[in-house]
Amino acid sequence: AINSKIDIYIADPMTPATNLLNELAERQVEGGYVVYQPEGEIAAINMALGASFAGAKAIVGTSGGGFDLMGEGLSMQGASQLPLVVYLASRVGPGTGIPTYTMQCDMNIALKSGHGEFPRIVIAPGDPVESIEKVNEAFYLANKFNSLAIILTDKHIAESEFSSLEKPKKPLDVKVKRKIPGEMNVKASSYEHDLNGLTTESASFAIKNAEERLWRYEEIKKECKRFEMVKTYGRKKSRNLIISWGSPTNAIIDAIEGLDYKLLQVIYIKPLSDKVKEEILKAKNVTLIENNLTGQLGRLIREKTGIKIKKRILKYDGRPFTSDELREMLR
Repeated sequence: AINSKIDIYIADPMTPATNLLNELAERQVEGGYVVYQPEGEIAAINMALGASFAGAKAIVGTSGGGFDLMGEGLSMQGASQLPLVVYLASRVGPGTGIPTYTMQCDMNIALKSGHGEFPRIVIAPGDPVESIEKVNEAFYLANKFNSLAIILTDKHIAESEFSSLEKPKKPLDVKVKRKIPGEMNVKASSYEHDLNGLTTESASFAIKNAEERLWRYEEIKKECKRFEMVKTYGRKKSRNLIISWGSPTNAIIDAIEGLDYKLLQVIYIKPLSDKVKEEILKAKNVTLIENNLTGQLGRLIREKTGIKIKKRILKYDGRPFTSDELREMLR
């Protein structure tokens, strides 16, 4: 976020997203941005939209329960087209769940939350280096397309310690290109609007704006192909394919060392890369590995490709996968 030269981070404390609030608050003076804690998550997302309207690069952070409260604000983003980045750090649900443990159970809300139909980007990095790169990409895409970009992680990434020999790629330059109040008259609201931003219930503008949102998503899909939407590990020619996403990635990489497996890590959840279907069709055996109860990525793949992945390793006790247990299961 700092690499993207943010102007403001707004969040109410909620495990496991609180670490980011603390970390950014500690660095705000030297970083030249503002960290603000409002009275709750509804205030946070609406303040962020207001900051974005004024020309700021804004990000909000929360966990599942707070993200639920942000649903109306997400939908307002879709109507107002004010760029916004949201950090969603999953924990065990539903309800309060096991608040200090980990699961990948919030993909569904990241994809669907907010009423109406409007474009969004959902990115799920698997480790800190990817997080640095993908948050920067999220800011780039949100500001280029005046869109919503959601960074989806979980407690295992958000509150663990890592070491790495890899260095992040050079960050993209994130530019604010939209019209800014003060430079000219600018209108933005949650209402359908005409070319001047004035509210309207015109059928022709309803059609025009809906089709523009759909067109914008098609342009987002093209732009995302610039980036690593998926990664592969293990034996490149193996026909035993594992599909996973997010925090289990490194445990799987360790588990398949020396075994006849290839891992496909899905990083961009929305849009979903065409390579996912290509890799599945090339494989003889496909296994889905997720840290949740229902295989949410598997369900998304079935929706987008028509392919059901029957072999699944799912863990939903609030604990992360270990490489030893995965190795035994895969053997």
